Amino acid sequence: MTDQTQILIFDTTLRDGEQSPGCSMNIEEKLQVAAQLEAMGVDIIEAGFAIASQGDFDATSAVAKHCTRAIVASLARAGAKDIERAWDAVRHAKRPRIHTFIATSPLHMRVKLNKSSDEVLEAVERSVRLARKLCDDVEWSAEDATRSEPDFLARCIETAIREGATTINLPDTVGYATPETYGAMFRDMIARVPNADRAIFSTHCHNDLGLGVANTLAAVAAGARQVESTINGIGERAGNAAIEEIAMAMKVRADVLPFRTGIVATEITRASRLVSGITGFQVQPNKAIVGANAFAHESGIHQDGMIKDASTYEIMTPESVGLTHSNLVMGKHSGRAAFRQKLEEMGYELGDNAFQDAFDRFKALADAKKSVFDEDILALVDDEVLRGHDGIQVREVEIHCGTGPARAILTLLVDGVEHTAATRGNGPVDALFNAVRALVPHAGAVLERYEVHAVTGGTDAQAEVSVLLSEDGRTTRGRGAHHDTLVASARAYANALNKLIVKRGRAPVDAVAAG
Repeated sequence: MTDQTQILIFDTTLRDGEQSPGCSMNIEEKLQVAAQLEAMGVDIIEAGFAIASQGDFDATSAVAKHCTRAIVASLARAGAKDIERAWDAVRHAKRPRIHTFIATSPLHMRVKLNKSSDEVLEAVERSVRLARKLCDDVEWSAEDATRSEPDFLARCIETAIREGATTINLPDTVGYATPETYGAMFRDMIARVPNADRAIFSTHCHNDLGLGVANTLAAVAAGARQVESTINGIGERAGNAAIEEIAMAMKVRADVLPFRTGIVATEITRASRLVSGITGFQVQPNKAIVGANAFAHESGIHQDGMIKDASTYEIMTPESVGLTHSNLVMGKHSGRAAFRQKLEEMGYELGDNAFQDAFDRFKALADAKKSVFDEDILALVDDEVLRGHDGIQVREVEIHCGTGPARAILTLLVDGVEHTAATRGNGPVDALFNAVRALVPHAGAVLERYEVHAVTGGTDAQAEVSVLLSEDGRTTRGRGAHHDTLVASARAYANALNKLIVKRGRAPVDAVAAG
């Protein structure tokens, strides 16, 4: 890199983000996210951990083949099989990268690896040398770098660069660092490693103490020129540094952070909603940049200031991150041309069949609601995209409930064939989910979580429902949206069940009850 103000954005939503319990994505979903990451201007996409499973390999390979601009990386441990598998997964990318790592802290080396310092140093040498023989772009990471001995860490970095690593990542694996200590580590390593100028130094911060973004920015100020992050900050435990927060912090506070990224800020909201919808992880209302309340003002003092001049309480505009205001411009009298224009304004380009499906659902929603907000349309279209490849889809839902046991009559379309069941339960949701179980038996699966979120205000608000299913250590999340909460619930459960069946390796039709 010749421009020392340019910060490379390495997105690991598809790898580290997916490691969050219940966040697994199928190939089609990963391709959707990867396409949006490219549209958002991400420089490097870590598509997966190729050796983890055949599914992870296939998804990583698919992303590598489909990306047209971004570097595509696969994670690999320091063994030959991992590295060769990673290369096989990304070799077809226009710009492939192998990302290999090994732990360097005394605790991890002793407890996890059962290796001495010398053995770890030899592993760094062998693994980076092999990776560089296969690929010109090699990233090496020191797992648990922030709890490593500085002298040993410096020796590992020097070895990795000597063997051909072009990027050196020093992750705060357990979110232990503070901005002062994390920045100091980068300054120290860049100053003391003899060949440090031959590699780009990278951050990877977890958020266990809520310091992920602060630590990342401190490292950038200390010389790091690549940052690893995720959409919405998803990831293991408390998650990762959030890409949208890092990018907007540099954009808004360029006076004290004289750096720039290639992020197209107006794509941030769309990326956030896509990842939230696919994973089922709702963004907390007060989340920075993309939360529902990020640009909301209820206090009278704040509202008065906003009326006079929005900059009194907003340091960035909603439009700058791709957020559209809730304008009552669409309704039951709106036609196809107006709806298509609205979708284009919101960044959607749908084919003829997908557009017609979305328009039909919009008209049904407009008939059911007094007012259709932009958020309603976003939820409607995102739900259509998410369910487009499901083998199990909800056709009809009929509920009878009151003081007695609830009854549900449910019709599912399974691989093109309709199946109907009538069941009872302790309440309408229980009756409905019993009907799903009757049509698609999955006795080993447990409903771990059921959440309902109103897309907008009012009693006629569209509902977004998220469910979490678990079976034999596998967890899947499903999401559904509809103006009827129970229909949204059925769609969410079916969406999660589709993912669970894919994880089992069986086709949905094989699971349908006879008759």
